[in-house]
Amino acid sequence: MIIPVILSGGAGTRLWPLSRELYPKQLLPLAGEHTMLQETALRLEGLSALGAPLVVCNEAHRFMVAEQMRQIGRTPAAILLEPLGRNTAPAVAVAALQALDDGEDPLLLVLPADHVIAQPEALRAAIESGAPLAREGRLMTFGIVPTAPETGYGYIRADRACPLSFVTGHLLKGKDQGTGMEDATAFAVAQFVEKPDLATARAYLDSGEYFWNSGMFLFKASRYLEELERLAPEMLRWCRAALERAARDLDFIRLDAEAFAACPGNSIDYAVMEKTDAAAVIPLAAGWNDVGSWSALWEIGARDADGNVRRGDVLTSGTRNCYLHAERRLIAAVGLEDHIVVETADAVLVAHRDRVQEVKDIVAQLKAQGREEALLHRRVNRPWGSYEGLVQDGRFQVKRISVNPGASLSRQLHHHRAEHWVVVRGTARVTRGEETFILAENESTFIPLGTEHRLENPGKIPLEMIEVQSGSYLGEDDIVRFEDQYGR
Repeated sequence: MIIPVILSGGAGTRLWPLSRELYPKQLLPLAGEHTMLQETALRLEGLSALGAPLVVCNEAHRFMVAEQMRQIGRTPAAILLEPLGRNTAPAVAVAALQALDDGEDPLLLVLPADHVIAQPEALRAAIESGAPLAREGRLMTFGIVPTAPETGYGYIRADRACPLSFVTGHLLKGKDQGTGMEDATAFAVAQFVEKPDLATARAYLDSGEYFWNSGMFLFKASRYLEELERLAPEMLRWCRAALERAARDLDFIRLDAEAFAACPGNSIDYAVMEKTDAAAVIPLAAGWNDVGSWSALWEIGARDADGNVRRGDVLTSGTRNCYLHAERRLIAAVGLEDHIVVETADAVLVAHRDRVQEVKDIVAQLKAQGREEALLHRRVNRPWGSYEGLVQDGRFQVKRISVNPGASLSRQLHHHRAEHWVVVRGTARVTRGEETFILAENESTFIPLGTEHRLENPGKIPLEMIEVQSGSYLGEDDIVRFEDQYGR
């Protein structure tokens, strides 16, 4: 059995303004119809003995992760919620402990949820070829065959003197045991190396011994925990405690916050793979990209005759080699070359392709000023649907609210605001104080300040509403919940 462990943690903002701290890139459809999280699960279709995935994610992203997996018909065996980030080694440790809790010892296929792989069939073939080695006790990683002297990736040096192949149930090592380089499934790892400078990267490429470090792994659950016990016992101790004390509700396993906070943070590379003598690397050429910047999206995108990648409502004149992404409004680009232009409802980014890494400086300024643009979009996802801020001015604001079929908001009240609701699509069931009634399209109601209320969608289509709030304080924390099916 191969159990995918999909790592959807992190709150990276390298693709700001599309990615935000509470809406990271793995939850966005950046390279196709599906989100990157969904693509990670879907590209495994066809693997033999594939089990239900384990997903590890930030607690703040839990409902978006669960909904996105539901949309593609992939029900996770569990969704493990990290109360805070501790890097990949602890995340995989709790997944391994959870997998063993079912009484079996499966292979764990560790996959970050923010990669693009243009040729998933090549990935599946590499997984199949590496599985026998992993069952023999090897800790497998996938080394991307480099196509350029890239300075933004770590590298893995393969031990070309130690090719590995699994033939008819027997592990063969090296030419003296009957298998040469041409028969190699994988190679023993000689060394993990940090991101190099350009001259060093060129030397790596010329040598043929180095691969990009993909951050993808394949190993038995018990084998990983054995090495973690030997190399980082304190980490494993706190991971066990965090899982043993975890709370379980709905689809989620909430790791104990105190225990997980005490766990040392580290990556799998540093904690285990660089120190173990069981590491092996499988060469992989599959059109891999970790989408670490806007320029990476330009590189993998479909370009027009002028070299432009255009998404959304975009017009160009005399513009070449640009990435142009419009979400809400028309982008008209004249005379631009080698630029990134990204438009969202509340922000516009304009940057030269060679300087897109500096977006982190903008995000730092936003955080220093306490601005919400670093954290979330105007459209905010909730377990019941979403809301979007349209207008805010002083003592009032206007929102668009969308409630999924069969979903409901919590029973709640507000101390500082009243609300006017207008149904523009679908049907609403409204509880206001002691009364419950139905609102159809083009009907409205008023919720006085301090009145308990609940909004539900009893219909088969999404409920769309316009909400006008008025009062002395309009913050989202002015909510007193009395009943909530989502455990908030």
